[in-house]
Amino acid sequence: SGTGAGAAHVWPEQRMTRLPAWIYSDEELFKKEMDTFFFGPGWNYVGLECEVPTPGSFRRSWIGTKQVLLTRDLDGQIHVLENRCAHRGTPVCWKASGEAKSLTCPYHQWTYQLDGKLQGLPFMRGVGGKGGMPRDFDRSKHKMKRLSTYTRGGVVWASFSDNPPSFEEYAGKEVLELYDRQCNGRPLRLLGYSRQLLPNNWKIYVENLRDPYHATILHSFFVTFGLFRADVHLHTDSPVDGRHELARTFYSPDSKNLKTDANDQMSNLKAGFKLEDMGVVTPIDEFGDKALANFNFFPSVHVQQHANIFSMRHIVPKDVRTTELTWTQFGYADDDEAMQEARLKQGNLIGPAGLVSVEDGEVLGVLQTGVDRYPEGIQVLEMGGHDVKLPQDHFIMEDLLRAFYAYYRREMGL
Repeated sequence: SGTGAGAAHVWPEQRMTRLPAWIYSDEELFKKEMDTFFFGPGWNYVGLECEVPTPGSFRRSWIGTKQVLLTRDLDGQIHVLENRCAHRGTPVCWKASGEAKSLTCPYHQWTYQLDGKLQGLPFMRGVGGKGGMPRDFDRSKHKMKRLSTYTRGGVVWASFSDNPPSFEEYAGKEVLELYDRQCNGRPLRLLGYSRQLLPNNWKIYVENLRDPYHATILHSFFVTFGLFRADVHLHTDSPVDGRHELARTFYSPDSKNLKTDANDQMSNLKAGFKLEDMGVVTPIDEFGDKALANFNFFPSVHVQQHANIFSMRHIVPKDVRTTELTWTQFGYADDDEAMQEARLKQGNLIGPAGLVSVEDGEVLGVLQTGVDRYPEGIQVLEMGGHDVKLPQDHFIMEDLLRAFYAYYRREMGL
């Protein structure tokens, strides 16, 4: 049994292979998760530098349940601020994005620079010698909270800790290898957004990202067109003791629509199916490795390459049973017209109604309903064995989930 959050609950004795359903609906546990993973010393995804392209531009984002602002000040420097007035705690910025020379809280019009410093406030010296702030009021001590910030390859990360670990230490070398492959210093180009509200606990979505087993069964489009299925070569791992997850799928055009002994059990494989435009499912090998690479950077984002469309799946817990998922699609600023067209076309694969994403939103909400009704329920994680053997070169296992929950229990003190 745990202490503090969730103390009334008991984790099953077979810790590696059993998962209790109460972890998806316990309010106190959810609050502790926010403090431990999102508001603690780790690094969280905030956005892309190209989302604030010019001095004076800003964009709202989230870290867990807290709203933040990604800003580029008038000198061109990037900052991440908690979107909260130092006066009464009102959100300062109510727009999703825009440009401004300063940020003004609508409640009492305290005005801040784009780096969070307090510029001024109305009636600071009162009116007619009456009222106003005390003479010892020091504007420098009343600023918007500025988070620790790190940028790498055009992506902005932030931490609520004043002394976070180095980004390289937090990410680990395996994740950094895939990170630098995709976000490699070439300026990025924003292609668009889509958002969805998932009626499930945020961990259920994290689990889904670490469950390659389901993708060979649930996603018929994946299976039929050979992008991700049981007979495609895979390399997957969960580095930094289960914190993150990565996967390289080695794509082969020859795997499309072919029945083999390995995929004979996949009822969703529709042999002989074709698209009017096969470019949607035919990647251009732009990295020279014939790989589709993805990684889950815990806790807040999944960095994804499906064919040639890149996306950041930003995971934003709203409450214990609700998660917002924001998909930010992007490419490179120097893409030629043909590559840009390919990325936009392949963008139909992902997002709330994506050809290989739509089923997740439906099934995960139903899963939440099930665990809510049976909080005493116990889930089984035995596919592939009873422990963690990573890396793996196949899909039919739950080692990534066992690794994640070993990490989760350690960090949460459960």
